[in-house]
Amino acid sequence: MREIRADEIKNAVVSALKEIHYQMRPDLKASIKQALEQEASPLGRQALELLLQNAKMASAGVHPLCQDTGLTVIFVEIGQDVRVVDGGLAEALQAGVRQATQEGRLRHSVSVHPFKRVNTGDNTPATLHYDIIPGKGLKMNIMAKGSGSENISALTMLLPSAGEAGVRDFVLNIIRQHGAAACPPLLIGVGVGGGFDTAPVLAKKALLRRLGEPSSDAETAEMEKTLLAQINSLGVGPQGWGGTTTALSVAIKTAPCHIASLPVAVNIQCHSHRLAEVKL
Repeated sequence: MREIRADEIKNAVVSALKEIHYQMRPDLKASIKQALEQEASPLGRQALELLLQNAKMASAGVHPLCQDTGLTVIFVEIGQDVRVVDGGLAEALQAGVRQATQEGRLRHSVSVHPFKRVNTGDNTPATLHYDIIPGKGLKMNIMAKGSGSENISALTMLLPSAGEAGVRDFVLNIIRQHGAAACPPLLIGVGVGGGFDTAPVLAKKALLRRLGEPSSDAETAEMEKTLLAQINSLGVGPQGWGGTTTALSVAIKTAPCHIASLPVAVNIQCHSHRLAEVKL
């Protein structure tokens, strides 16, 4: 049995959150630079240049990449041979978010109740997901989800007869109608399968994949490639100004499902894509 102190987990969350809100991921910056070289629209190129300029300014540590510091979502993979000591796991994660919000000067973005709309004042509670895995490891994928991108996310229950074409049409319609509101260029996670409750989690987990890395399933990888091309042909463009770079990536994650259903969920990340992976 391996023991991990709660403070170690809390401190890891603090460090990761302060990092992702001020430092654009290197793979994301490279992807935007590549898009800038290929973008056909003058306005689209201007938008991409501004995003890179914004990232440079944020790296000084004064103003975050985006004023919407979002809802923190943490995916935890914890080994069955791990024991958290000197505190609880959930408490350590929430304490890390609370401390990072204060030290990182992050906007308070969480309401204590969906109707009363009273701000919690510290960006907690974060949304926590747990998977128990073999071994003695602990991995956390820490994501900040702003409302601009999260608000256009969607779920539908298709019939199996809709097939891949139905999935593509659903995703394309979401981006066609609402993509400009989500601060493109976008990173698009698609969850297919499972049930009503699991498809959205699949879609959000799809966004954890390294940028540009295709699905390990050849058929799904081909679908990702096709869907990305179709999305970029819509003309939404960077920041909705028009152009050929509406999305930087499409990642699809699948799961077994009932023979009579085809659940599909779309989860969107904006161009800031604030995400970190931490292993303890």
